[in-house]
Amino acid sequence: MFAPHHQATADELVRVCRPGGTIGLLNWTPEGFIGQMFATMKPYAPPPPPGAQPPPLWGQEEHVRTLLGDRVTDVQAHRRTLRVDAFREPEDFREFFKATYGPTIAVYRSIADDPQRTADLDAALTDLAAGALQDGVMEWEYLLLTARRTG
Repeated sequence: MFAPHHQATADELVRVCRPGGTIGLLNWTPEGFIGQMFATMKPYAPPPPPGAQPPPLWGQEEHVRTLLGDRVTDVQAHRRTLRVDAFREPEDFREFFKATYGPTIAVYRSIADDPQRTADLDAALTDLAAGALQDGVMEWEYLLLTARRTG
């Protein structure tokens, strides 16, 4: 999901999979909670490298189908949700991701010298979690996609 050059990555997935083998991908959807988290962090993040594509695109079925093209058959895609009950309060989510999740850590590091932007991002992530946390539970959507390599 975090490979910035999607087509090159898809090409490599197909290359290393034996003919008739299965490629399996499991990625957060752009519309799901983690995809929304990336959208929330985007205004605070440094610009991506040239040619890089957003990680949540790997969670869009049509995008992945296009990347794999006619080199695969039997594509099956299912949207599912992961039940997360690890956070009692929205701030618990924010602090956990702030301390342990690479993309969130990188964004906070990029604005570390700006207390106002840091506070704004804190508030934005807290608000996002507050909207998703219901009775101590969050549902995070992901795309499970499998395909069989031709040949």
